[in-house]
Amino acid sequence: MRPPVLIGRQLLLLAALLAATALLLTACGEEEKGAATPAVTTPGATSAAEATPAEVKKVTFMAGFKPQANLPFVGVYVAQEKGFFDEERLEVDIEHSDGSQHVQLLAAGKIQFATADAAQVLRRRAETDVPIVAIALIGQTGEQGWVALADSGIGSPADWVGKTVGFRNTIPPDFYAILKANGVDPNTVKTVNVGYQPPTLLLEGKVDVYPVFLSNEPDTIRRQGKEVTVFRASDYGVPTLGLTYISNADFIRSDPDAVGRFLKAVLRGIQYAIDNPEEAVQIVLKYAPQEDADHQRFMLDTEIEGAYSRVATENGLGWQTEKQWQDLADTLLDFQALAKAVDVNEAFTNEFVERAYENGQLVWP
Repeated sequence: MRPPVLIGRQLLLLAALLAATALLLTACGEEEKGAATPAVTTPGATSAAEATPAEVKKVTFMAGFKPQANLPFVGVYVAQEKGFFDEERLEVDIEHSDGSQHVQLLAAGKIQFATADAAQVLRRRAETDVPIVAIALIGQTGEQGWVALADSGIGSPADWVGKTVGFRNTIPPDFYAILKANGVDPNTVKTVNVGYQPPTLLLEGKVDVYPVFLSNEPDTIRRQGKEVTVFRASDYGVPTLGLTYISNADFIRSDPDAVGRFLKAVLRGIQYAIDNPEEAVQIVLKYAPQEDADHQRFMLDTEIEGAYSRVATENGLGWQTEKQWQDLADTLLDFQALAKAVDVNEAFTNEFVERAYENGQLVWP
C-alpha cells in the first residue's frame, strides 16, 4: 500500500488538471461567441465573407451645352478623371449637346443622364409630358440675369424705365418679376430680342441692359475692359432655380441602383472640385482645351457660390425640396411661362440625394 501522502498529492494534481481543462473549454466557447479569429486561406482563395462586387453598369451622360465649367459638368468630369465612377462600378460615356437634343434623347431612353435648368424641367412636363425627373438640384438659384455698364448710371431695376433691355428669343418671367418687385410698369421699358448675339451690343450702346448667363458673360465683358452692374432675380425675392441633373422616369424605376451610384459619384466630384478648384479647372481643360483657364475658374467659382442655399448648407449639395419647386412653378404660372400647372412631386425626386448622405456627409465605397 502506497503512503497516504502520495495519494493526496495525486488527487491535487488531478483536480488542477481538471480545472485547467475547464478554463480552456470556457475560453474556446467565449472565442466562438465573440470576434472570431481570421480565417486562414491559401493564396487565391476567396473568403466566404467577402462581398460579391457589384455589376459594372454602362450609362451615358450628355451635358446640356459645350464642355465648360458648369458645376454639374465639372462633377462628371472630376468623377471620371479621379476614378469615382470606377469605384461605383460604372462605365460612363460623356457627351455634350449642341442644342436641346439631350432632353429629347433622355426622353427617348437613348441616354440615361443629362442636365437641365429647373424651369426647363417644369416646362417640358407641362407642354409635352416628357418624363424627365430632376434627381439633384445643383444650382440653388437661377443661372440667368442682366447687366448694365457700371458707368451707365443704371444702378437698380427702377432705372430701367425708358431704357432698352435685351432678352433672348422670349421674354423670361424673371424680367416681369424683377420689375414687379421694384414697382416698375413693364410698358415703360423698351425690350428687344438680342438672341445669342455677343455682348458687343452692350458695349456699343445698342442696348442699355443686356441678358447674361451669370457664370459666364459678366466675366467676358469685364475682360473687354468694362465693369458691369449685375441684376439677379433672386436678389429681389423672386424664386429661381438653376441647373439640375436629370434622368428618365422609366429608367429611374427600372434601375434605381445605377441612378444612386451615378449621383454619389458626381456629388463626390463636385465636392472634390470645391475643395480643389485649381485641379478641377485643369480637369475641365482636358474636355475643353480651347477655353481660357482664368475664365473657367470664374465660371467654377460663380457656380459653386450658386450651389449653396440654406437648404443645401443644412442638408448637402444637390438637396431639393417640394417648396422650392412649387414656388418656382407658381412664379412661372403667374407670368404665363408655364402652359399648365404641374405636379412638382413628379418633376423631382430627393431619394437619391438622401441616399448619398449620412449625417450630413457624403458616403461612398
